[in-house]
Amino acid sequence: MTRNRIILAILLVVGIALPLLPTPEYWINLLDYIGLYSLVAIGLVLLTGVGGLTSFGQAAFVGLGAYATAYLSTRYGLSPWIGLCAGLAITVLSAYIIGLITLRMSGHYLPLATIAWGISLYFVFGNTEFLNKYDGISGIPAINLFGIDLATPRAMFYLIWAIVLVVVVAMHNLLDSRPGRAIRALKGGGVMAEAMGVDTRRMKVTIFVISAILAAISGWLYAHFQRTVNPSPFGLGYGIEYLFMAVVGGIGHVWGAVLGAALLTLLKDVLQSVLPGLLGSSGNFEIIVFGALMILLLQYAQEGLWPYLKKLMPGEHQTRAPASAAPLAPSAKPAADETVLEVKLARKEFGGLVAVNDVSFEVKAGEIVGLIGPNGAGKSTTFNLVTGLLPLTAGGIRYRGQSIAGLPSREIVRRGIGRTFQHVHLLPTMSVLENVAIGAHLRGDFRPQ
Repeated sequence: MTRNRIILAILLVVGIALPLLPTPEYWINLLDYIGLYSLVAIGLVLLTGVGGLTSFGQAAFVGLGAYATAYLSTRYGLSPWIGLCAGLAITVLSAYIIGLITLRMSGHYLPLATIAWGISLYFVFGNTEFLNKYDGISGIPAINLFGIDLATPRAMFYLIWAIVLVVVVAMHNLLDSRPGRAIRALKGGGVMAEAMGVDTRRMKVTIFVISAILAAISGWLYAHFQRTVNPSPFGLGYGIEYLFMAVVGGIGHVWGAVLGAALLTLLKDVLQSVLPGLLGSSGNFEIIVFGALMILLLQYAQEGLWPYLKKLMPGEHQTRAPASAAPLAPSAKPAADETVLEVKLARKEFGGLVAVNDVSFEVKAGEIVGLIGPNGAGKSTTFNLVTGLLPLTAGGIRYRGQSIAGLPSREIVRRGIGRTFQHVHLLPTMSVLENVAIGAHLRGDFRPQ
């Protein structure tokens, strides 16, 4: 039995038993909150830990899911399930537009853009008249599932954690699939991934939308669990907290998100009870503790706490040989003596520096052609021009009779031109086999591996 199955089995047994036992209502409430926060943190593991994109604005997407269902169910009396569909539609549209705009940025600009998004939506919620401004919306009905009203924390417990477990399994299946490898390749930078045929821009937008969807589902559950919403839980502070949960648990591990959500929720609850008594005054002193913990964590446990817990669990063992894959269909080969590649007067300038000066050559089918020259002659730059890593300043490049000048590298490799790099670009978070498999990203089907 694999580690993931052991964890799932334990959680299922404990989860089914807890609400049936005389567990204090307070603990059931805490577990419900842990489940809600876990959904958002799992989205951040996919976005930040796996994809390498930092977002502080996930709380805003939680607010979209919460406010959409709250408004529709109280104002028009619509079913919470219709509210869920509406919230997801609004979230997908918003995340797609924001993703297209912000994911062009890099470095510190992307986190700053998500901070601006989170702050903006918080003030939209707080200043919109039909949303009752900062007073929010109350009187939200309970979710009805198969004729059962989930009106208590114990009843909501099953729905919340069923969704969490489904999401965990789905995320593991996604990350173990061919698209999942492409997503993991994003963290190593886009150059290698693009050169292997991965559409990095589309992948980035996709994981941004998926993480927003998980946040919106959490918001929908939150609204019908609390039965009231206001802007407070959807501000920037909560966006930072969600990211902290993912980092504490293990930013690159799906189960780490659940661990981080549990630890931070319990720690926050304890600190809010203990610190005012110790310090003799009330206030958000737990934020100071969280900041100190973050510094220690980034210094001594950058991968989070999940890898340490993982070492204490039984190891995974392969119980059967993997099924053999169907042979790939052979690629179409050019005819003998066909001109496969034609470079004509290719020129590349970097400002006033001419790196490649009107280079021309042809490669026919079956030929092996080498570029020879001293360091700085422009050999690597010529390869970069042919494979689309750099744009031409002038000239043309044709592959099998069609111009490929100006095409992105992913489209060029799709047409049949592959490449390696002078300095090997490996992804340290992936195994040797997975690094090799990235090279076959465009071959075969897209079923989970």
